[in-house]
Amino acid sequence: MHDLISNLAMGFGVALSLQNIGLCFIGCVLGTAIGVLPGIGPLPTVAMLLPFTFTLDPTGALIMLAGVFYGAQYGGSTTAILARLPGETSSVVTCLDGYAMALKGQAGTALAIAAIGSVFAGIATTLLIAAAGPPLADVALLFQSADYVAVMLLGLVSAVVMAHGSVLKALLMILFGLLLGTVGTDVASGDYRLTLGLDMLADGLGFVPISMGLFGLAEIMVNLETMAGRTTIAKKVGSLWPSRAVLRQAFPAMLRGTAMGAAFGILPGGGPTIAAFSAYSLEKKVARDPSRLGHGAVEGVAAPEAANNAATQSCFIPMLCLGIPPNALMALMVGAMMVHGIQPGPSIITKQPELFWGMIASMAVGNVILVILNLPLIGIWVKLLQVPYAYLFPAIIVFCAVGTYTVDSSTGDVVLMAIFGVLGYVFRKLDCEPAPLMLGLVLGPLLEENFRRAMVLSDGNAMVFLQRPISLGFLIAAALLLAAVLLPSIRRGRQEAFRE
Repeated sequence: MHDLISNLAMGFGVALSLQNIGLCFIGCVLGTAIGVLPGIGPLPTVAMLLPFTFTLDPTGALIMLAGVFYGAQYGGSTTAILARLPGETSSVVTCLDGYAMALKGQAGTALAIAAIGSVFAGIATTLLIAAAGPPLADVALLFQSADYVAVMLLGLVSAVVMAHGSVLKALLMILFGLLLGTVGTDVASGDYRLTLGLDMLADGLGFVPISMGLFGLAEIMVNLETMAGRTTIAKKVGSLWPSRAVLRQAFPAMLRGTAMGAAFGILPGGGPTIAAFSAYSLEKKVARDPSRLGHGAVEGVAAPEAANNAATQSCFIPMLCLGIPPNALMALMVGAMMVHGIQPGPSIITKQPELFWGMIASMAVGNVILVILNLPLIGIWVKLLQVPYAYLFPAIIVFCAVGTYTVDSSTGDVVLMAIFGVLGYVFRKLDCEPAPLMLGLVLGPLLEENFRRAMVLSDGNAMVFLQRPISLGFLIAAALLLAAVLLPSIRRGRQEAFRE
């Protein structure tokens, strides 16, 4: 306990420095402002702003990106409640009861409950990460290359399980991502692979232009099709402070949502979306009158908002402690760390404690900033929602192009972004989720490197993956997950849950 308190004190010392508070504040403002715009969620927002953090020191860059992440999540909830336009998929559930409350003149109460639920879940999850991080890192020090291969395979299989729609499409997207990860120079032989004779591909495909294209430009194309008819915006916000009765009603849902979100965030392939859907389903099961949900029940806002915020933060546990991103957004964070020369993994706690504990403390700081900053600015967000999308998307395209170009000052990266923007749009039309592709792209080189090392250390004996208890356990878990999702009854139930 003494070590935990001293580590958190060190973390808050880093997070509360003038520079890092400023970066966290900027990240929260930018994330919220872009997240409020309908159809632009945390993933495109982080992808667009990622290049602008490369000139910062590593701790400041990660704190700012984390602020962008929280801000975009929060902004998505605002649009869900005020206009029934979820800024990202994890806010889809919030639309049901949040917008119903807004139509009753209780938009302020819904927004406040969303904010309180997010702060409660954020602080609780921060304490969880602080407590669980070091022991998990100690366990991870026992991992060898074969074990990392098994963990990454579990993560990729989990991404297939958690992705909505067709299992086959999700599997193909991951395989495509792994294939893209092999483009470039072979580290062992020095030979060029799949470069098409282009020198710009010698160092591999950059994750920034690909993520900008898949999640930025593709999102714009989809929005231009779907934003023609907007839902009516609730202009009457009402009181921003809920009554004690409402708080008493919402608090148990916040607790359940926080627990659900923390669990799903840690799981490979999990994240805010599946956590929010699961928390809402749980509220329906435990409610005395389930028919209230969907018609303005405060629990229908409190539970999913707490769940998606808890999942948002607990995603950092496997990313920081194991070096393995559990979802596409954390894959972007891993990419950002690598650009700064930081290898995420168990050694980060001992070698760079200021970065690790500063990041954890900044989570609590960022959540508090979001509430203090955003509730008074509701009127501004309402006006921003009324700006026609036709005026917004050209600025977003320029923002994406400038951000991509500034990484390596390469026009080739901008062309690559445009190509993957079109590909991303095609994937959306074919109902292929691009997030598994991004996970495959980032994990592919790590998977190949650890697989080669494991085979060299075992003299080419592939049985090493079954002989080590850790890798065997993860491989069995991956096989069971894949078998479960391929069972027709489970697959049908999974698809129906996402349709709801």
